[in-house]
Amino acid sequence: MNPLQIGNLVAAVPIVQGGMGVGISLSGLASAVANEGGIGVLSSAGLGLLYKHLGGDYISASIEGLKEELRKAREKTKGIIGVNVMVAMSNYADMVKTAIASKADIIFSGAGLPLDLPSFLKTDSHTKLVPIVSSGRAAKIICQKWQTEYRYLPDAIVVEGPKAGGHLGFKVPQLFDNNYSLEHLVPQVVDSVKEFEIKYNKKIPVIAAGGIYTGNDIKNFLNLGAAGVQMGTRFVTTYECDASVEFKNAYINAKKEDVEIIQSPVGMPGRAIANEFLDKVKMGLKQPIRCPFKCIKTCEVSSSPYCIITALYNAFKGNLKNGYAFAGANAYLANKLLSVKELFEELKVQYDQAVKSVSERLGS
Repeated sequence: MNPLQIGNLVAAVPIVQGGMGVGISLSGLASAVANEGGIGVLSSAGLGLLYKHLGGDYISASIEGLKEELRKAREKTKGIIGVNVMVAMSNYADMVKTAIASKADIIFSGAGLPLDLPSFLKTDSHTKLVPIVSSGRAAKIICQKWQTEYRYLPDAIVVEGPKAGGHLGFKVPQLFDNNYSLEHLVPQVVDSVKEFEIKYNKKIPVIAAGGIYTGNDIKNFLNLGAAGVQMGTRFVTTYECDASVEFKNAYINAKKEDVEIIQSPVGMPGRAIANEFLDKVKMGLKQPIRCPFKCIKTCEVSSSPYCIITALYNAFKGNLKNGYAFAGANAYLANKLLSVKELFEELKVQYDQAVKSVSERLGS
């Protein structure tokens, strides 16, 4: 595998660990990935709950929490550390400003189009900006907007397909339509950014995400023109993942049919592992709801059956009776815990075997 270069940052292994909240990818997981030559990513979602002791309210606690997670990650690694900040978060601007001020290497931003993201950079900022899109059209819109308004182009682009975990940027029918598969989307995004690369003489590497699980998967998407891949689900069942063992076991114990599409209170479809909590939601049993956080701009509090950030926080802590685990389509393939180092070694072996297999076929 060739290194992944994003501006002046070079990841020896072209693997980005997806940002997973609430609390699933913090400094423990991100630093372990960075130490193996990948790009480790902190999730900024819900940090105000995890660090409520550091602030008088959710907003200030989120800011202090992100500072603390970046500090802890830096203590554990000299590798590349990014921060995932969802556009849909009500404290989006605060998290972006904090990440830049704290000198995060990269900001990954999706769950909406981050059209004004470059406006937060200062003249001395070194943080790279990487939007997450679900189509070639979205990639082109962002490139045009950023170049016109800010004379800035994305330092890379993540294209996330319909097999990803968590909130998905597709309508439900599209999730099962091959025309929206990641295999179709990657070449489209590569083509969309090519005109900007040529016109402005800037390399914009495309990173494929959503359902990538094996070394063979990595090889296939690199062959389609991606410069790297993003993997989230694959890192959940590592010892270093910051989630509870109960959360990890939900993956290990899941069957293929347990990984299902749900309708999230934030107004988007999502992919999660079926459990008793979600069964109750389907039956119309509402949790007593109040909204002390106002964490997501699009959340319809008046009609929501439950508070999503509380449900995800409960799952992170291991209380799956009052929450659930987001997961990618291939989560059911997990069957054991392993270290991040072991995972990287396994992926490299699988990748090399896939390359060798192709070479042997061509040779014969």
